[in-house]
Amino acid sequence: MARFSVEVALRWSDMDTFGHVNNNQFMVLLEEARVAMMFTTAAEAGLTGFREGVVVARHEVDYLLPVTVPAQTRVDLWIDRIGNASFDFAYELTADDKLALRARSVMVPFDTGTQRPRRLTAEERAFLQQWTD
Repeated sequence: MARFSVEVALRWSDMDTFGHVNNNQFMVLLEEARVAMMFTTAAEAGLTGFREGVVVARHEVDYLLPVTVPAQTRVDLWIDRIGNASFDFAYELTADDKLALRARSVMVPFDTGTQRPRRLTAEERAFLQQWTD
């Protein structure tokens, strides 16, 4: 399986009063990894459709270990499913080489002009396919 890996930086402000990274902040870290793949890497491959519109339809998260700052953190993500008008990201977040979180997101390409979901293009499908197992 091909995985897309991104080192993500923790910030002191990510911690809550209990001394670990707040659950909401993990969504920001996953978003940083998605943006790196769908906006930066896709744009380098000549695709701009994701940058023009894609929305999260669903998140599912399993918190496995608490994470504290500082820590070396990495998000590995891959495409778990490709449909006609949606696709699923799967993620693993490691902190200091320990698996701390598993998650999934259902993503929907979105036409911001019509404010409606749209189908994946053949080029987008081919781009996503390289990150599947």
